[in-house]
Amino acid sequence: MAIWLVKARPREEKLDELRSRLDSGEIEAMSPFGTALDGGLRNARLNPEDHFAYWEEEDYCRPPLAQEREAILDDYFDELVVLEDVKQRGRAWKQIQSFQSMWVILKK
Repeated sequence: MAIWLVKARPREEKLDELRSRLDSGEIEAMSPFGTALDGGLRNARLNPEDHFAYWEEEDYCRPPLAQEREAILDDYFDELVVLEDVKQRGRAWKQIQSFQSMWVILKK
């Protein structure tokens, strides 16, 4: 298992749809990655300088996030990059804690 710091450019015109899918529980119910993906996307942070969303993601795939990209991420984000394996839960969140919630910023 790896814990990744991920960044991607949100497709703002599709985020209402993504939020609806999160709120309905559809993403969390996906197996085997739903719980981790749901948590990452709900807590995603937006860097106001580069307009990329950042989040921490637990993943078992090679290449990283392959299943998640196919099922969800490629529909709602562009330029997705798996930056680094931070090795421990919470480390990526600490790196991006100064950024505001993606959901708050994009609703303005």
